[in-house]
Amino acid sequence: MSSRKKTPNLSKIINKWFWRLFAGGLLFVVFIFLLASWGVFGKLPTFEILENPDTNLATEIIAADGKTLGKFYFNDNRTPVPFEELPPHLISALIATEDIRFYEHAGIDARGTFRALMFLGTRGGASTITQQLAKQLFTNNVSQNIVQRGLQKIKEWIIAIRLEKQYTKEEILTMYFNIYDFGYNADGIRSAARIYFNKEPKELNLEQSAMLVGMFKNSSLYNPKRRPELVLNRRNTVINQMFRYEFISKAARDSIAQLPLKINFTPETHSEGIATYFREYLRDFMKNWIENNPKINSDGSQTKYNLYSDGLKIYTTVDSKMQQYAETAVNAHLANLQKEFFRQNEGNKTAPFRDIDKSERDRILAQAMKRSERWRIMKNNGKSEDEIKKSFYEPVEMTVFTWQGEKDTIMKPVDSIVYYKHFLQAGLMSMEPQTGHIKAWVGGFNYKHFQYDHVRSGKRQVGSTFKPFVYAAAIDQLHLSPCDSYPDVQFCIEKEKYGNVEAWCPKNSDGKYSGELLTLKNALANSVNSVTARLIDKIGPRPVINLVRNLGVTSDIPEVPSIALGTMDLSVYEMVAAYGTFANQGIYVEPVFVTRIEDKYGTILQEFVPETRDVLSEDAAATVVSLLEGVTLSGSGQRLRGTWGVNRIDYKRAVTGYPYDFKNPIAGKTGTTQNQSDGWFMGMVPNLVTGVWVGAEDRAAHFPTITYGQGATMALPIWGMYMKSLYADQALHISQEAFIKPKDQAIRINCDTPESIQQVEEELEW
Repeated sequence: MSSRKKTPNLSKIINKWFWRLFAGGLLFVVFIFLLASWGVFGKLPTFEILENPDTNLATEIIAADGKTLGKFYFNDNRTPVPFEELPPHLISALIATEDIRFYEHAGIDARGTFRALMFLGTRGGASTITQQLAKQLFTNNVSQNIVQRGLQKIKEWIIAIRLEKQYTKEEILTMYFNIYDFGYNADGIRSAARIYFNKEPKELNLEQSAMLVGMFKNSSLYNPKRRPELVLNRRNTVINQMFRYEFISKAARDSIAQLPLKINFTPETHSEGIATYFREYLRDFMKNWIENNPKINSDGSQTKYNLYSDGLKIYTTVDSKMQQYAETAVNAHLANLQKEFFRQNEGNKTAPFRDIDKSERDRILAQAMKRSERWRIMKNNGKSEDEIKKSFYEPVEMTVFTWQGEKDTIMKPVDSIVYYKHFLQAGLMSMEPQTGHIKAWVGGFNYKHFQYDHVRSGKRQVGSTFKPFVYAAAIDQLHLSPCDSYPDVQFCIEKEKYGNVEAWCPKNSDGKYSGELLTLKNALANSVNSVTARLIDKIGPRPVINLVRNLGVTSDIPEVPSIALGTMDLSVYEMVAAYGTFANQGIYVEPVFVTRIEDKYGTILQEFVPETRDVLSEDAAATVVSLLEGVTLSGSGQRLRGTWGVNRIDYKRAVTGYPYDFKNPIAGKTGTTQNQSDGWFMGMVPNLVTGVWVGAEDRAAHFPTITYGQGATMALPIWGMYMKSLYADQALHISQEAFIKPKDQAIRINCDTPESIQQVEEELEW
């Protein structure tokens, strides 16, 4: 019998090898996943790291009304928000666009992955929201090598699965929104909402949410500042996806598709936004705080907090609306006053300086050169002094500030110094006298170009705004009344009395003396120097210095009688704190601008309570307030009432916008210094004290005459515009009531029947 060789069954062989290869491939994939999970291809995040992902969080500066004033950060301007603050349509837009089966899978979408493999990604990718989060958190550096990219993808899958086990779906969505970089320092959804729309995330409408979700595809490419048309199309794609998956109606889709792309770009940088000068002062405060308050770690060790990445929350006393009103008032008045300052310097060969010769002008410019950033950088680069000086006279391209916006130009650096010294500066601070809470802090009008803070750092001659301290000391020591009278005649203090080189014989501002008896109330209202000189002669400089020290003034004050006229340099900060004591029944309250500091978990690290002390009796404080009310009723501050005062003709051309026509009790004092270099106004109502200073950077730059160069013209209008805005916003509850008086006022303050504003108006002659 012959043997017959069996013919192999080809289909069985193919089938057998197919399943062998399939099983081998599957085992290989499983083996690769196991190796990846064991960290063979690179370290994977541990359970602890998954529980607390290492993301940098910006320190947030929070206003008294809950608004964010700004942030401290280096690279990551990120402030996380909870799921509850994400509007539902924002969540729907993300799921419809990025991962419609998000609530069904456990980190990896098998159907989407199979589709991506079959069609090589031409019908959409397979990355789930969880995978994208894993990539953002732990594998953000994308490799261009195909093998490494494949291994990286595997690690993303493993991390995604672990994230799904560790967190709820809501937590994953929240982390994803909080981690993404939307460009322009918009790290996370909260920064993005604020920067692109000036809103909190919960305030976003449907089309705004769609735009931001559209940016997840590629925020560099789909950027509304650079490519608005592309972003508009992408936004509408998101809207179509929401309609496709029945999150919105067809009518809503069609309606939104017709809307233009509207953004309200509000960059969050250290030199832009609200309260820039305050934020910079706060930065220095926080650096000192960090040095003295170590961070206690979980193992008991101590390290330093990082102001830029530890996500601290600083709760401040500043009210965001009051701050905005203050900045608006400063900018509005300075812009108008600056036009007049430029006009009056036409033809001035030493502009913007006056009353100096060429050598003095050259000295001012030489000092400015040495303080400049250009000088510092070139010196650090080893350039000689001659080389540095020469560079200031070579034209270069630069961007300069104008009140109409920044301007690109070509200019010699030395000419830019002269140009910037033309600009008038201002400082404003508002404080609640009962609590010491600083409500507004305006150190200047443009931090990007003028970084010197005129609230805390700047100190200038205070002029007649210092006189109330002399009156207060005299009232406290001699028990004087506003009704006591002194003759308005020239008064001299002999040189032997205080070791002066010569006798001190101050003149009145107009050089004239009425010869009449003036009550203290009239003398202060009209800032009569001769009467103030008599008062400091009676009590001496030392009691006045002791008083202002108790009122929080720390600047140097010489023990000479001329301090009565405000010859010393003080800051707006010091002046507001001191005046606050008068409005607070004689109790000094140290200014405070931070109420508490929290860590990123909400743990309170420190709360702040201001120092307080009794300085004046209630009688004395109420008497000074009464004197200061006279300033706005019949003195240099009466234009706040709609009247102009004795020198009304001098103000006729000064500044438009008068009268303010305030009817409520106001205590205040104007101040003007030598050569009209500084203009001051200190204004008080029962629950708010505000100080304003206006002047140029250099004292030699000033108005030529008193018409524009006095405090009533330079500074008072800012106070008036600011207070008008505050009173218009009734939610702020700024007082229009009378100042509190002691129940048993021992000092007589009602000297006679005051003239009405109408009577004063009738007596004035134009």
